[in-house]
Amino acid sequence: MTTLAPAPEASPRPSGEAPEPRAKRSLVRRILGRQPLGLLFSAPYLVFVIAIFAFPIVYSVWISFHDFFFAAPGAKVDRPFVGFENYVTAFTNPAVIRSFGNILIFLVINVPLTVILSMLLAIALDKVVHLRTFLRVSFYVPYVTASVAVVAVWLFLFNGNGLVNTVLGPLAPDPSWLINEKLAMPVIALYVTWKQLGFYILLYLAALQNVPRELYESAATDGAGRIRQFFSVTVPSVRPATVLVLLVSTVTGANLFTEPYLLTGGGGPNGASASPVLLMYQLGIQQGQPDVASAIGVVLVILVLIVAWLQNRFAGERD
Repeated sequence: MTTLAPAPEASPRPSGEAPEPRAKRSLVRRILGRQPLGLLFSAPYLVFVIAIFAFPIVYSVWISFHDFFFAAPGAKVDRPFVGFENYVTAFTNPAVIRSFGNILIFLVINVPLTVILSMLLAIALDKVVHLRTFLRVSFYVPYVTASVAVVAVWLFLFNGNGLVNTVLGPLAPDPSWLINEKLAMPVIALYVTWKQLGFYILLYLAALQNVPRELYESAATDGAGRIRQFFSVTVPSVRPATVLVLLVSTVTGANLFTEPYLLTGGGGPNGASASPVLLMYQLGIQQGQPDVASAIGVVLVILVLIVAWLQNRFAGERD
């Protein structure tokens, strides 16, 4: 008959040492994690995020609910609470409403083009054998080139006597591209798509390296052609990269400033290319209304968060 060995006795605690409460241990582990040392390494970035992002956002929300204006350093001025007055002032201004419409036009053009072109070009570059490095660098160069230099080239291409109008001849629009109220924002959207495409191509190239080749071989064995492989293997496999591209391009597009400021001289013609961030600069810095500008910024952040959540909800992975 088999006998069970007695369980080993727990080693007695040193005299005078009280056992650590389980609830306290779990709370500490929940706050610090299993590896508290990791907090030490991530602390510099956490401080950076709080100082550069979190604090300005919270301060902007506070400014948007007060009668705020710039004063000399150290001066004590009264900044009374005004509730939603700044929001009413901002969104009864037709220029502000139009700027949000402009950014919507921009995103409708820029985001789909960015996703489609960067994915297709990444797939093409992934299959290239010769001149692979040269082609990848060529697509990435516009992204790292100074905007002022690249804008000068686009102004040369799209001004009234530019190369594009010369090629089009009688088909050229009148007024020309960047002084045309209907075409200014689409041209800016095409410019931003072209300039930033190299960055998103790299994201897709990195995602394509993780797609197992066996999936393509299995699909080919089952009789799937290249188009079918694209939709059944490639697109699902790079979905995390697609979600990232959607999020980054949306956030970047919502913060559009440099391109309309340089290409159309500050949002022209007649505000057709003005973005909310450009109006925030004009109202807050040039016209001394930082409280109204902060109200625009708070609404913009809320709208971007909603769009980002919808993108992640409907385009992201589903468990």
